[in-house]
Formats: sequence, structure tokens, C-alpha cells
Amino acid sequence: MSNIITVGMADFKTSKAPDILMTAGLGSCIGICIHDPLEKVGGMAHIMLPSANGNISANQAKYADTAVELLINDILHLGASKLRLRAKIAGGAQMFSFPGKTNVLKIGDRNAEAVEAELKRFAIPLLVADVGGSFGRTIHFDVASGNLRIRTINHGEKVI
Repeated sequence: MSNIITVGMADFKTSKAPDILMTAGLGSCIGICIHDPLEKVGGMAHIMLPSANGNISANQAKYADTAVELLINDILHLGASKLRLRAKIAGGAQMFSFPGKTNVLKIGDRNAEAVEAELKRFAIPLLVADVGGSFGRTIHFDVASGNLRIRTINHGEKVI
């Protein structure tokens, strides 16, 4: 029987099959799931911002440029092989718009770009991304299968 492990905002968790990792409230944030399909181990991070800007005293799970490395290291400690790691991401929405103003912050886009850059830096293939739009997401990551179930309000549910 699987446990559902909740990943909070600016948090990350790793686990082994048959557990399921879940996070809710992905607006502009990115949910990144990294998986070793042979060992059936993986992890999820709920990333809020692209960069810690060198602030090593900050919550490193909050930022793409620090959280991805933490997540990878914890998955490797569970017995994964770096050569088999694969990733899926969801989130990165533009949740608010201001009439008459360009949305210069575009934090969702910046978060997605930063996570993708970190995956490239660590040579981890990004299998699929469900990012953008203007709606939030809740995700469930099945560590056994590597399936990522994405649920949205008014946009249905899908498994990638």
C-alpha cells in the first residue's frame, strides 16, 4: 500500500516505490519530479523562485538554482543512478495580470526556464513539461511508475 507524502511550498521530499509524492497550489511555482525507473526511487520539489542569488542561508528548497541539486543528491542517496534519472515538471503559470501593464515579472516563465537550465546543467533529460497558462495545478507523482497526474480547476486532469 502506498503512502501519500505531501511536499509543501519551498520544500522537497524523496521516496521509494510504492509511495506517491503530492503538492498542491502550483501557480507560478514549479513542481519538479525526478525519477530513476529501474530503482523506482524519486523525488519532488515545489520551487517558488528561479534563484537564491547566492544567499546560502536561505531555504534552498525554495529556489531552482539550489533545490534541483538538493533533490538529485537525495535521490542518489536512495540508490538511484545519475545516468537513469529523468524529469517531469508542471506549474509555471501566470496567475495574475494587470490591465494596461505588461506582465514584466513573468515569474512562472522564469521559474520554468530556471528549472530547465538546472536539468541541463546536470544532464537530466526533461521528458515532459506541463507549464504556463493562467491556472493552478495539483500534482501527484507515482514513484513506482514515474507517472505524473496533474489536476486543474476547469481544465481537467491528465497523466503524463
